[in-house]
Amino acid sequence: MKILQKTFRLPPFSRGFHLIHDIVEREFAALNRMHTATLHLFLKHTSASLALGENADPSVRVDLENYFSDIVDDKPYFTHTLEGRDDMPAHIKSTIIGVSLTLPVTDGRLNLGIWQGVYLCEHREHAGSREIVMTIMGE
Repeated sequence: MKILQKTFRLPPFSRGFHLIHDIVEREFAALNRMHTATLHLFLKHTSASLALGENADPSVRVDLENYFSDIVDDKPYFTHTLEGRDDMPAHIKSTIIGVSLTLPVTDGRLNLGIWQGVYLCEHREHAGSREIVMTIMGE
């Protein structure tokens, strides 16, 4: 088994669910030299998430942001508020959605469904850039 790894940085994104699939594919193509493999993406942050979702209709990402904001934001019982009122909700959303993805690689390319794309789920109002560790394991 061969393992390749690199860390890349995303530019800052506004709060919401953002399709970053093109960035991931570009970084993957620059690193990958394997025919059959597994791609693992790990986001090195506790107030953002990675998800796999609908890649065609942007209203899906708006609805996801609205849903998670509705169930998590502005709860009066949060005690972790030192970094702002969006910080604890961001940690909860990150925990629910997760900070990693594992994707199949077939014939040297990501093997996803036609309507699937990688999202950065930014949960902070004023976040900075985010780092992703990309690991490819395979033959």
